Parts: sequence; C-alpha cells; structure tokens
Amino acid sequence: MTTVVAYVPDLMDRSKLAAAAPDVTFVGRPAALVPAASEAEVVVVDLDRPGVLDVLADVVATGARVVGFAAHVDASTLEAATARGCQAMPRSRFFRSLGELLTP
Repeated sequence: MTTVVAYVPDLMDRSKLAAAAPDVTFVGRPAALVPAASEAEVVVVDLDRPGVLDVLADVVATGARVVGFAAHVDASTLEAATARGCQAMPRSRFFRSLGELLTP
C-alpha cells in the first residue's frame, strides 16, 4: 500500500481522497507537510491554500512524489507549483486521475 500524506482542508476533497487512499494521513497546516513528507511516498496538496507554495520546494526535497491541484483558471499557481517540482494540475483532472496519481 502506498503511503500518502495530504494537506487538503476542503472536506469534500478530503472524502474523495480518503476513498481512494483509505490510509491517507492528513496534516492540518502547510508547515506540517515537510516532516510528514519524509515518511511518505506520495504527498497531495491543495495548491489554492495559503502557505502551500511557500513550503512546496522543501516538500519536494524530501524525495516524495508531490502532486498538487488548483482551480483550472489559476494558471499562475499551477505554473509556480510546477517550477518548484510539483506535479500540478487542474482540480478536475486530479480527481479524475486519482487512482493513477497515488502510485509512487
């Protein structure tokens, strides 16, 4: 089973993620991603949340595969996340491809 850590505050998004990865560990704030990511194979982040981009490079540096999603109209956030090493995509594509994305 893949070890997944996530910062996904929205309850609907959390429930979709938990259905696909029942053992997912959710963290309550972006700063908690870095220590948690060191134990994970895959890290999932909601890129639309404040503070996520600030810690993203450090999360990527842990060696975990980092996958993030944001609103499809927020191209600047998606580009910034990609530049930091995150596999960033629109929210709709993320949830449509969730099973594949949770593979390390």
